[in-house]
Amino acid sequence: MASYHLEKATNSDDFARRAAETIASYIDLALDQRDRAQIALCGGSTPQLAYSFLGEEHIPWDRVDIFLGDERWVDPLSETSNALMIKRTLLSGGLASKAVFNEVPTIDLPSPKDSAKAYASLIEKTCLGNPPLFDLTVLGLGTDGHTASLFPGTDSLNVKNEWVTVGNGNGMKRITLTEPVLSASRKVIFLVAGSNKKTAIRRLMDPNEPPSRTPGRLVNPTSEILVLADQFASEGL
Repeated sequence: MASYHLEKATNSDDFARRAAETIASYIDLALDQRDRAQIALCGGSTPQLAYSFLGEEHIPWDRVDIFLGDERWVDPLSETSNALMIKRTLLSGGLASKAVFNEVPTIDLPSPKDSAKAYASLIEKTCLGNPPLFDLTVLGLGTDGHTASLFPGTDSLNVKNEWVTVGNGNGMKRITLTEPVLSASRKVIFLVAGSNKKTAIRRLMDPNEPPSRTPGRLVNPTSEILVLADQFASEGL
């Protein structure tokens, strides 16, 4: 069963800076032990300021391989694209622009299933292990308890023999890492912000909560999960 450590930020700026510094520290740790570091990042609105700060952290970014935990099956120039968000924040001309960003192939391929297969192949070529092993995975948490694109009540929750699958949430097709890959990560961090996440974060940390209702609980690495929350999401915890 997963164990959690909760850290509470005092305000939005503190949340973003703590997230950036924490992610950078785990990248540094990985690079102390290995030639390259592989990390998977979440999309959405929550980490945007944190990624802007992270992009200015003084670490050897040319030795870092960046992946996405999930992506919407949309044009890469769509405002809903997680890859576009990463480019506008983390990779927008700062130090982190030297990193290798492995985008999820989307509409250039015939179907979401083809995209999932291509992305899985890319991950297998870059990451060691079976399932592939990320040094760090940064996850978000939806108000409904979803993480990456593993949504409550969907088939993606039950995929165990594939590293990437097709998800479906909020009316959109998505490409997502699966539970085995997320759980294999050396370190997992959840970034949770907003008063509308109060219920979700409590369910995430509740040992009696079923993963079918809160898919974030599917993620079960061997190391302790860090939950970094802002003052609104963590109120009362």
